[in-house]
Amino acid sequence: MDIDWSQLLTWSNLINLVDIVVVWFVIYELIMLLRGTKAVQLFRGIMVIIVIMLISWYLGLGTVFWIMNQVINWGVIAMVVIFQPEIRRGLEHLGRGSIFARNRSQNEAEEKMIEALDKAIQYMAKRRIGALISIQMETGLEDYIETGIPLDADISGELLINIFIPNTPLHDGAVIIRNHKIAVAAAYLPLSQSNLIPKELGTRHRAAVGMSEVTDALTVVVSEETGEVSIMKDGELLRDMDQESYLRYFRAHLISDDEVDAHPFFTSIGENIAGFFKGGNRK
Repeated sequence: MDIDWSQLLTWSNLINLVDIVVVWFVIYELIMLLRGTKAVQLFRGIMVIIVIMLISWYLGLGTVFWIMNQVINWGVIAMVVIFQPEIRRGLEHLGRGSIFARNRSQNEAEEKMIEALDKAIQYMAKRRIGALISIQMETGLEDYIETGIPLDADISGELLINIFIPNTPLHDGAVIIRNHKIAVAAAYLPLSQSNLIPKELGTRHRAAVGMSEVTDALTVVVSEETGEVSIMKDGELLRDMDQESYLRYFRAHLISDDEVDAHPFFTSIGENIAGFFKGGNRK
């Protein structure tokens, strides 16, 4: 069966196609920004409110509908505050053009950082050298960076090891990594007051939990007593991690998902269009 391309490739159809692609792209980017963040739960809560509003409208529950309508109207302002990290992240992506192309230097810097962390962790864990390393994610850590000694140094395993050698000026406190650099050493992190923290865990672990309670930072702890490697992020404490486990965790959380040779959205669209035209040439 022959396809009449003159009827399909009209200006109106092209405009509609562009319109659909733009909407798909915006939805895709929104999902990518929310994925892996606490904003996902907040977004689900908003969807529940919308569903309740629609049900109350359908059933004629005037008071419930009015309350839900007010929540949504005022919720626009609240969303700007709640989703501030995601909004900032999206604007940063637009500013550096990472939506359309991969930033290879960024990817290389993240891999180099992971290699340095691995080298330092392996050395310190075997020798039971206590360490506390916090990596800035989306939430800024300026309040805690100001408490440390500025370094602004490139990350290397050797430097991290030397910082935490006992009885040296910088070993007491936390290293904070920002933008793939060691921003400061000997920084003070907030201590958690939670009663759920196991009694055998010391001050470093309590500081890691405290950091997780107020920021989205990824914090690594090497126990001075046992050499155990722990990771704390988003309220989740992962203990006794071996090399394979923490490297897999680092790559999942520290290497940007949007850094691909071609944007996956456009790659998928391109593959589908190519497949359509190949199929259309068959009779």
